[in-house]
Amino acid sequence: MGHTSTDMDFSLLLTLLAAITGILWLADMVSLKAHRTAGAHSRPWVTQYARSLFPVIVIVLIVRSFVIEPFRIPSASMMPGLVDGDFIFVNKFAYGLRLPVIHTKVLSVGEPKRGDVVVFRLPSNPSEHYIKRLIGVPGDHVIVRDNRIFINGVRVAASPDGHFAGGYGYTGANLEKERIGDHEHLIMLDGKRLATDYDTVVPAGQYFFMGDNRNDSLDSRFAHVGFVPARNLDGRAMVIWMNWQFPGWPLWRRFGTKIT
Repeated sequence: MGHTSTDMDFSLLLTLLAAITGILWLADMVSLKAHRTAGAHSRPWVTQYARSLFPVIVIVLIVRSFVIEPFRIPSASMMPGLVDGDFIFVNKFAYGLRLPVIHTKVLSVGEPKRGDVVVFRLPSNPSEHYIKRLIGVPGDHVIVRDNRIFINGVRVAASPDGHFAGGYGYTGANLEKERIGDHEHLIMLDGKRLATDYDTVVPAGQYFFMGDNRNDSLDSRFAHVGFVPARNLDGRAMVIWMNWQFPGWPLWRRFGTKIT
């Protein structure tokens, strides 16, 4: 399973709204000023709305594009840490500042690290957003064999940590505590599904991702996802701020859970 978001590109929508309201505001100040009487009541209603909405839209666009962005977990591929219905915040500043829509980097402030949980745009369909764990950075030789990961010939540390008892159709699945880089986290090994082996060298400027639900994740081991270029990285997952467990009923029990 993959983590996808089929919502429309809100960055594009916000950019268009900012441009439209900004142009209307500018036209009101420059072109229409001489043709109306003094007082706010003389302004066309479209212009009044534009003047009110423009600064709000710009602020939302800046925050969403450069600081923090909400994201909803829509599948099970990052279980047990992230479950279907979790709402998370994504740090857009973690890997540098990119312009909205065109995604050109204008400021580099950090590089992705192995073990980071990252939201990225699917290379084959940038309108879809996935969330996975970064396993291999450019130049890494990654081998996945029987659910064991080897990076540049060194096995990733993992040890048994009981069984999953949280439902979602995975009760009884094996849990292991895994450590990649500075990240220690739980992964799920569902014995009812076959493990997918892989052997690759990550190309320059590309990244290799896997889901924590190792036997039920559509990730870089499959052609549908493949390697992810740096320009497709949206940001690093930070924290859970809500869980939508039942239709129409938000549960706050996972609020503030840090994503490791």
